[in-house]
Amino acid sequence: MTSIHPQQIFAKFILLADGWQENVLLEHDSNGVITKIKPQTEKPANFSGKVIDGAVIPGMVNNHSHAFQWAMAGLGEASGSSKDSFWTWRKAMYGFVENIEPEDLNHIASALYMQMLKAGYTSVGEFHYLHHDKKGGFYENPAEMSMQIFEAAKNSGIDVTLLPVFYRYSGFGPQAPNDGQKRFIHSQDDYGRLLEQVHLLSSEYNQSYGIAPHSLRAVDKSDLEFAVKALRSQSESAPVHIHIAEQTKEVNDCVAHYGQRPVEWLYDNLSPDDKWCLIHATHLTDGEVKSIAGSKAVVSICTTTEANLGDGFFPMLDYKAQGGRWSVGSDSHISVNAIEELRWLEYQQRLREHSRTVLVDGANSSTGHWLWTQAAQGGAQSLQQPVGQIAVGYKANFVELNLESLVFTGKSREQLLDAFIFNHQADNDAINTVWIRGKKVVEQGNHISQEDIIDDFKKSMARLQVG
Repeated sequence: MTSIHPQQIFAKFILLADGWQENVLLEHDSNGVITKIKPQTEKPANFSGKVIDGAVIPGMVNNHSHAFQWAMAGLGEASGSSKDSFWTWRKAMYGFVENIEPEDLNHIASALYMQMLKAGYTSVGEFHYLHHDKKGGFYENPAEMSMQIFEAAKNSGIDVTLLPVFYRYSGFGPQAPNDGQKRFIHSQDDYGRLLEQVHLLSSEYNQSYGIAPHSLRAVDKSDLEFAVKALRSQSESAPVHIHIAEQTKEVNDCVAHYGQRPVEWLYDNLSPDDKWCLIHATHLTDGEVKSIAGSKAVVSICTTTEANLGDGFFPMLDYKAQGGRWSVGSDSHISVNAIEELRWLEYQQRLREHSRTVLVDGANSSTGHWLWTQAAQGGAQSLQQPVGQIAVGYKANFVELNLESLVFTGKSREQLLDAFIFNHQADNDAINTVWIRGKKVVEQGNHISQEDIIDDFKKSMARLQVG
């Protein structure tokens, strides 16, 4: 049997779990998992591995994505005949989704994931609910659209955790689904079969998966219990993601139906733990903040989408005080930019508190360092993946900062992440290379398959008559 030699990377300057280190030799196996880290060392003689000259940081996790929605970013900004809201935007989204074919989803998701990589995201949780054909029927392969997401991950090189959405109803009651939702809907039995296929596909594509009961308005208690049981029959560790308490109308409707607020009902009826991710959780009572933090579940805060839709502010300071775990997602992708999600999360708190650097404690604490590392590690937990930090046993997913960029001119190493997040320039060239499982997928700001991905994307957008 032929032995496979570990692959080596020599990083001149790298952010490890215990801080910045210089002259670090990393080794990873054929799966891109780091097997050895040796700091403060000399580059070996006749070194045949890869050398990274810039500052290396862990890749960011984007743990909440609806890929197809990126193609309509910017199309929902014209005012309507009545007051616009999340609910009027949703009608526009239903209209757009009508014409997307499997090839279009592949092209859109591939281009989106390319943009994510160029922006410093190295993993994505795809909250995927576009399942059926245009009439709402099953494709010949019922997991056709799920397969296209895995194909897009393969095309772009990103790490994906596919979260097939379980969606049955249009509202609390339960209310029958409306025509705009026909491509999303599954019965319990059909969802169980889809999950079996996704389980096989994830192995075939060397990716991961979980489940996404859409929301308490789209599934009931029996559906939630069924989905979690089906998942646990296949995996003890795969994640569970759910939209919750995003909009005040959703909260009010839940109270009207169940007599409880969404998060309150969820914790009284199920047992969310550290494998759960609550998306948005914008509108919380003090008791709900305490419940989420105590359960060690992760909250996905999608700052730019929540602002775009007028959702509200997540109570970050109260949640942080309870030791709550969190991460970020780009959701509808009106911004595909990790640093913008983080910067505006901090700015929201500053505006509310009329103060500065409100999310860090202690003299000389770096806001940028705290935001980046906490979001990356929370995102890793939410996907149940060994990512989010550079350490033995974790995937070699990282970002090289371009120290020649004006963004970093005159900055010390302790100031690099602050400059990266809070010194965003119009001609931003702060990211030089991006690595997934030890392989370079972005170099000098360009993706390795950029031309082909862009050509395919333009082809689909022309067919969809967008732009």
